Amino acid sequence: MSARSLRVDGLIGRMVHTANRRRLGRLEELRAEQRAAGWVVVEYVIGAAGLIERLGLGARLILGIHRTGGYVARWDQLDLTDPDCLRLTCPVGDLRRP
Repeated sequence: MSARSLRVDGLIGRMVHTANRRRLGRLEELRAEQRAAGWVVVEYVIGAAGLIERLGLGARLILGIHRTGGYVARWDQLDLTDPDCLRLTCPVGDLRRP
């Protein structure tokens, strides 16, 4: 693997922390796009929204879930330098709600 690539299966379920080391939620889902160089992660889904997204539409219907909490971070809003300690590179207020 190059310095710019990382196995994503080891990131799913990891806790994401804010800049001041508070827990925000677990990284539950990645959104990627295929580009000329291969697949590129464009967003990270943090918290319950990501878990429900990963479970799929069927789980939402069975559980009766219409809206869930969580955050969506752009690729540049999450520091993956230390995969054991994922950290936001921006204030929580800059993240998008699903």
